[in-house]
Amino acid sequence: MLKKMSKIPFHGTPEQEAELKACIDASKHDKHLLMTVMQKAQDIYGYLPFEVQVMIAEGMDVPLEKVYGVSTFYAQFALSPKGQYNVSVCLGTACYVKGSQAIFDEISKELAISSGECTEDGKFSLEDCRCVGACGLAPVFMVNDDVYGKVTPDQVKKILAKYA
Repeated sequence: MLKKMSKIPFHGTPEQEAELKACIDASKHDKHLLMTVMQKAQDIYGYLPFEVQVMIAEGMDVPLEKVYGVSTFYAQFALSPKGQYNVSVCLGTACYVKGSQAIFDEISKELAISSGECTEDGKFSLEDCRCVGACGLAPVFMVNDDVYGKVTPDQVKKILAKYA
Protein backbone atom coordinates (compact mmCIF):
# COMPACT_ATOMS: atom_id res chain seq x y z
CA MET A 1 0.00 0.00 0.00
CA LEU A 2 1.30 3.43 -0.93
CA LYS A 3 1.33 6.11 1.72
CA LYS A 4 1.68 9.85 1.89
CA MET A 5 5.34 10.84 1.93
CA SER A 6 5.12 14.38 3.32
CA LYS A 7 4.38 15.52 6.86
CA ILE A 8 2.98 18.74 5.44
CA PRO A 9 -0.72 18.71 4.50
CA PHE A 10 -1.47 19.08 0.80
CA HIS A 11 -2.91 22.48 -0.11
CA GLY A 12 -3.65 22.47 -3.82
CA THR A 13 -5.81 25.20 -5.29
CA PRO A 14 -8.77 24.75 -7.65
CA GLU A 15 -6.74 26.59 -10.32
CA GLN A 16 -3.86 24.13 -9.97
CA GLU A 17 -6.25 21.19 -10.17
CA ALA A 18 -7.90 22.62 -13.30
CA GLU A 19 -4.50 23.12 -14.95
CA LEU A 20 -3.47 19.54 -14.14
CA LYS A 21 -6.78 18.11 -15.35
CA ALA A 22 -6.42 19.99 -18.65
CA CYS A 23 -2.94 18.49 -19.09
CA ILE A 24 -4.22 15.01 -18.25
CA ASP A 25 -7.17 15.37 -20.62
CA ALA A 26 -4.83 16.39 -23.45
CA SER A 27 -2.55 13.39 -22.80
CA LYS A 28 -4.73 10.54 -21.54
CA HIS A 29 -5.03 9.05 -25.02
CA ASP A 30 -1.34 8.01 -24.90
CA LYS A 31 0.00 6.30 -21.77
CA HIS A 32 3.54 6.99 -23.04
CA LEU A 33 2.92 10.61 -22.01
CA LEU A 34 2.72 9.67 -18.31
CA MET A 35 6.12 11.16 -17.51
CA THR A 36 5.27 14.35 -19.39
CA VAL A 37 2.10 14.71 -17.32
CA MET A 38 4.06 14.07 -14.14
CA GLN A 39 6.60 16.74 -15.09
CA LYS A 40 3.80 19.21 -15.72
CA ALA A 41 2.21 18.28 -12.38
CA GLN A 42 5.47 18.96 -10.60
CA ASP A 43 5.73 22.31 -12.40
CA ILE A 44 2.22 23.15 -11.19
CA TYR A 45 2.58 22.03 -7.58
CA GLY A 46 6.34 22.12 -7.01
CA TYR A 47 6.33 18.44 -6.06
CA LEU A 48 4.22 15.29 -6.51
CA PRO A 49 2.11 14.81 -3.40
CA PHE A 50 0.12 11.61 -2.97
CA GLU A 51 -3.12 13.36 -3.89
CA VAL A 52 -1.65 14.54 -7.21
CA GLN A 53 -0.31 11.06 -7.97
CA VAL A 54 -3.84 9.73 -7.47
CA MET A 55 -5.27 12.36 -9.86
CA ILE A 56 -2.68 11.41 -12.47
CA ALA A 57 -3.24 7.66 -12.08
CA GLU A 58 -7.01 7.96 -12.32
CA GLY A 59 -6.92 10.51 -15.16
CA MET A 60 -4.38 8.58 -17.24
CA ASP A 61 -5.98 5.23 -16.35
CA VAL A 62 -2.71 3.76 -15.09
CA PRO A 63 -2.08 2.00 -11.78
CA LEU A 64 -1.15 4.30 -8.91
CA GLU A 65 1.83 2.01 -8.30
CA LYS A 66 3.17 2.90 -11.76
CA VAL A 67 2.95 6.64 -11.06
CA TYR A 68 4.61 6.12 -7.69
CA GLY A 69 7.30 3.93 -9.25
CA VAL A 70 8.17 6.57 -11.85
CA SER A 71 8.15 9.33 -9.22
CA THR A 72 10.56 7.44 -6.97
CA PHE A 73 12.84 6.16 -9.75
CA TYR A 74 13.68 9.51 -11.33
CA ALA A 75 15.59 12.05 -9.23
CA GLN A 76 13.80 14.94 -10.97
CA PHE A 77 10.63 14.21 -9.01
CA ALA A 78 10.10 15.25 -5.40
CA LEU A 79 7.50 13.66 -3.13
CA SER A 80 7.76 16.39 -0.51
CA PRO A 81 7.53 20.14 -0.92
CA LYS A 82 10.63 22.29 -0.75
CA GLY A 83 10.90 24.52 2.26
CA GLN A 84 11.32 28.27 2.20
CA TYR A 85 14.99 27.42 2.75
CA ASN A 86 16.22 24.39 0.82
CA VAL A 87 19.36 22.97 2.42
CA SER A 88 21.46 20.89 0.04
CA VAL A 89 24.51 19.04 1.36
CA CYS A 90 27.15 17.90 -1.12
CA LEU A 91 28.06 14.25 -0.63
CA GLY A 92 30.27 14.14 -3.74
CA THR A 93 33.73 12.62 -3.43
CA ALA A 94 35.70 15.76 -2.50
CA CYS A 95 33.15 16.83 0.12
CA TYR A 96 32.54 13.33 1.41
CA VAL A 97 36.22 12.61 2.13
CA LYS A 98 36.40 15.93 3.99
CA GLY A 99 33.49 15.07 6.27
CA SER A 100 30.27 16.14 4.57
CA GLN A 101 28.38 13.13 5.94
CA ALA A 102 28.92 14.49 9.46
CA ILE A 103 27.64 17.88 8.24
CA PHE A 104 24.57 16.23 6.72
CA ASP A 105 23.93 14.25 9.93
CA GLU A 106 24.18 17.40 12.06
CA ILE A 107 21.78 19.34 9.82
CA SER A 108 19.38 16.39 9.85
CA LYS A 109 19.54 16.30 13.65
CA GLU A 110 19.07 20.08 14.00
CA LEU A 111 16.08 20.18 11.65
CA ALA A 112 14.67 16.79 12.73
CA ILE A 113 14.18 15.73 9.10
CA SER A 114 15.84 13.34 6.66
CA SER A 115 16.82 13.80 3.03
CA GLY A 116 13.85 14.64 0.83
CA GLU A 117 11.77 15.91 3.74
CA CYS A 118 10.51 19.31 4.79
CA THR A 119 10.01 20.62 8.32
CA GLU A 120 6.39 20.72 9.42
CA ASP A 121 6.41 24.52 9.43
CA GLY A 122 7.56 24.53 5.79
CA LYS A 123 10.62 26.59 6.64
CA PHE A 124 13.40 24.09 5.78
CA SER A 125 13.81 21.17 3.43
CA LEU A 126 16.87 18.93 3.25
CA GLU A 127 18.47 17.06 0.40
CA ASP A 128 21.78 15.47 -0.41
CA CYS A 129 23.43 16.04 -3.75
CA ARG A 130 26.51 14.78 -5.57
CA CYS A 131 28.32 18.00 -6.48
CA VAL A 132 27.72 21.74 -6.25
CA GLY A 133 30.88 22.63 -8.18
CA ALA A 134 32.76 24.06 -5.22
CA CYS A 135 35.17 21.19 -4.53
CA GLY A 136 37.92 23.55 -3.39
CA LEU A 137 35.67 24.60 -0.48
CA ALA A 138 34.86 21.05 0.65
CA PRO A 139 32.86 20.17 2.64
CA VAL A 140 30.08 22.34 1.26
CA PHE A 141 26.39 22.84 1.81
CA MET A 142 23.97 25.37 0.41
CA VAL A 143 20.92 27.14 1.76
CA ASN A 144 19.02 28.16 -1.36
CA ASP A 145 21.76 29.97 -3.32
CA ASP A 146 24.04 30.70 -0.33
CA VAL A 147 27.16 28.48 -0.33
CA TYR A 148 28.89 27.52 2.91
CA GLY A 149 32.33 25.97 2.52
CA LYS A 150 34.94 24.38 4.77
CA VAL A 151 32.15 23.78 7.25
CA THR A 152 32.50 21.79 10.45
CA PRO A 153 29.59 20.15 12.30
CA ASP A 154 29.86 22.64 15.18
CA GLN A 155 29.15 25.52 12.75
CA VAL A 156 25.86 24.07 11.48
CA LYS A 157 23.59 25.36 14.26
CA LYS A 158 24.88 28.94 13.90
CA ILE A 159 24.50 28.90 10.10
CA LEU A 160 20.94 27.55 10.25
CA ALA A 161 20.03 30.14 12.89
CA LYS A 162 20.54 32.87 10.25
CA TYR A 163 17.44 31.53 8.49
CA ALA A 164 15.26 30.65 11.47
